[in-house]
Amino acid sequence: MPKSYVKRILDARIYDLAVETPIDEAPLLSARLNNHVLLKREDLQPVFSFKLRGAYNKMLQLSEAERDRGVVAASAGNHAQGLALAAKKMAVKATIVMPRTTPQIKIDAVRSHGARVVLHGDTYDAASQHAHKLVEDKALVYIHPFDDPDVIAGQGTIAVEILRQYPGKLDAIFVPVGGGGLCAGIAAYVKYVRPDIKIIAVESDDAACLAAAMAAGRRVRLKEVGLFADGTAVAQIGKETFRILRDTVDEVITVSTDEICAAIKDTFDDTRSICEPSGALGIAGIKKYVEQTGCEDSTLLAIDSGANINFDRLRYISERTEIGEKREAVIAVTIPEAPGSFKRFCAALSRRMVTEFNYRFADNEEAHIFVGIQVESDADRDAMVEELAAKGYSVRDMTDNEMAKLHIRHMVGGRAPELDNEIVYRFEFPERPGALSNFLGKLGGRWNISMFHYRNHGSAYGRVLVGLQVPMEDRREVPRFLDSLDYRCEEETANEAYQFFLS
Repeated sequence: MPKSYVKRILDARIYDLAVETPIDEAPLLSARLNNHVLLKREDLQPVFSFKLRGAYNKMLQLSEAERDRGVVAASAGNHAQGLALAAKKMAVKATIVMPRTTPQIKIDAVRSHGARVVLHGDTYDAASQHAHKLVEDKALVYIHPFDDPDVIAGQGTIAVEILRQYPGKLDAIFVPVGGGGLCAGIAAYVKYVRPDIKIIAVESDDAACLAAAMAAGRRVRLKEVGLFADGTAVAQIGKETFRILRDTVDEVITVSTDEICAAIKDTFDDTRSICEPSGALGIAGIKKYVEQTGCEDSTLLAIDSGANINFDRLRYISERTEIGEKREAVIAVTIPEAPGSFKRFCAALSRRMVTEFNYRFADNEEAHIFVGIQVESDADRDAMVEELAAKGYSVRDMTDNEMAKLHIRHMVGGRAPELDNEIVYRFEFPERPGALSNFLGKLGGRWNISMFHYRNHGSAYGRVLVGLQVPMEDRREVPRFLDSLDYRCEEETANEAYQFFLS
């Protein structure tokens, strides 16, 4: 099967628009991991993403009649910009359907290339449905972002460059995966020319559609996908891409949001460039692979697939980086409510640095504190918790508690002793002007809102923690009411972070 793609890839004539990107060394990360780490810098394309390669190659294969009809695509960012620039180069009219949640910076970038932007729906699926309706209504030509042989071949030109630029020992290539077009193109070429090189696919653990398909032996659709790595937030691997990947990928690695944030910082430290979350998947995958296998003295290359990131998101990323790097533990500790207690607690930390401390008086006997502490690794974190417990402290490790990291650390001390019948939910809703008001309007006045915390993370979705006072006789109605809101939500009433600090 890879052989059938090799000619397509070698015939791709994209370099009057796309550029051959360099392979950069990552010396700091190499030293830390005891391996030779390399970065293929696709963030240096004219649209700051590899997507230009596939979009332009597909456009070049269209007939004159198809070009005259105009093209359409659904995309929240990188494919949109690549197709818009390709269409401008070829003087073809392009329409891009984007979710209304798309950050303005990406909308403006697409328009700057001369494409018509249509904002429709809150999700990629809704935008895609509208794009297909335009195909039917206006006879436009649909350009798929990943599940198309010519798009896959365009992305495969990256593999040609890698093997020409780095002909020596190369043990593995780590490739971000969303719909699979990038990985399929690279795997098809590499496995034909250099089958000794491992192809390792890397996915966000909350959007791991390829891992799910590999486990099932067929394509499956995820019920939900996480949106932090928005460039790879795909619910189902492509049909054609999976046909290639199931036989050419050696391993699929999944990484967490915190691990992605740490990889963004690693890339910055070595290159002074900032990649988008999906662009950092390859580096996050290398770090996890080394941790799991213990390999040393290997040459490992990651595809830095893009740099289209909203600047506002950097606040959230920097906040999560230390945890992702396993250099910070977040714990809840009970100490006596007495003068000198915190000083004695700090002494018990044995010179470890406190990175965060949150506290508010709750009662006369005990104080619950939310503390960030600098550690060196997961093993060091476990040892620290054991040391504190041995010294008589009640400690709860919340380093992996998403609600604690997203909300509780900003709310510690907000107890309401006379409050009763409170239940707690964590929501995600499409982020756009007026979205918060719309969310509150849908929540309505059915039950009293007893707690509310919202932070804008500069992403497509807003995250809210809500407390509702619901009498016991109304509890059965809550699930039906929440279903009617049509927002992603999860009950957090039993979460120990809430129980410890706010209930």
